[in-house]
Amino acid sequence: MATLCRPAVSVPEHVITMEETLALARSHHADHPQLPLALRLIENTGVQTRHLVQPIEETLKHPGFEDRNALYQAEAKARVPAVVRRALDDAQLRAADIDVIIYVSCTGFMMPSLTAWLINEMDFSSDTRQIPIAQLGCAAGGAAVNRAHDFCTAYPDANALIVACEFCSLCYQPTDLGIGSLLSNGLFGDGVAAAVVRGRGGTGITLERNGSYLIPKTEDWIAYDVRATGFHFLLDKRVPTTMEPLAPALQELAGLHGWNASELDFYIIHAGGPRILDDLSKFLQVPPNAFRFSRATLTEYGNIASAVVLDALRRLFDEGGAHDTARGMLAGFGPGITAEMSLGRWRRSEDRGALVEAAV
Repeated sequence: MATLCRPAVSVPEHVITMEETLALARSHHADHPQLPLALRLIENTGVQTRHLVQPIEETLKHPGFEDRNALYQAEAKARVPAVVRRALDDAQLRAADIDVIIYVSCTGFMMPSLTAWLINEMDFSSDTRQIPIAQLGCAAGGAAVNRAHDFCTAYPDANALIVACEFCSLCYQPTDLGIGSLLSNGLFGDGVAAAVVRGRGGTGITLERNGSYLIPKTEDWIAYDVRATGFHFLLDKRVPTTMEPLAPALQELAGLHGWNASELDFYIIHAGGPRILDDLSKFLQVPPNAFRFSRATLTEYGNIASAVVLDALRRLFDEGGAHDTARGMLAGFGPGITAEMSLGRWRRSEDRGALVEAAV
């Protein structure tokens, strides 16, 4: 049974607080007719700090799409390898043990993908498969887990590496003044995460079932408008209402597995915003504390797109994990509107103890 192991997560060193974000909004958009609404929406996100790949003074500039994408590539190459090494260490594997790399990112573009660079620079085998995913946005973290699960189901002895690299601050557009854009300027942060799915062994979530669901006719609710200046993020005001139609999809997936989605032991949920978590708590009929890992990510890092679910899972590990055979759900939400969902049980491997005993 494929096991999703402990994720490694890293956020950049430049920090902006909620208070600084609000002050910048007041100074940069003092004449905006809807400034009070934008400020209230930003405050309601609950995001206290976000991490950026550049100081805020540089983030607010726009040198052009070419320069920004070059910075995306440079920062990815500078920051991803250390996170990958930690994820491999946590899974007790080497680069040579990995059979496929699934790379997810929606905030910059490379061709060939960063997967090719990682294979060359980090001694992965030349026959390592590459699965770059660029257009699922925040849902890509859940999709990466599901594609790793599928791969390890098809090849039971294989191991998959997931890498999520999101520099949302490089998508800041100073000329976008809609309420959705202003809200996004106070919601999204930067982060890198990686995790291994082992075909055999490992401590973490044994993945048992996965599924996807797309709400019909919502493809323009979360989108990019690609212009000469880069990616312009479009966020429809109806997005916060999406948990009402998505909660039944979560319930159905759990029901197919003989489980009740309202009675699981742990939940790893994409934290798109506080209302997403509040509504899902209501529609799934689970206590708000069930989403504490996701809320902590949102509060400390903001919405770090595809990396959110991996960071939330990392927090479950930091809490000591769950009891053996505890049942749980992981779900990422993003453009489409799409939900990528998976179910699994917690397991603790005896590998580490066996290794220690063998060494003695």
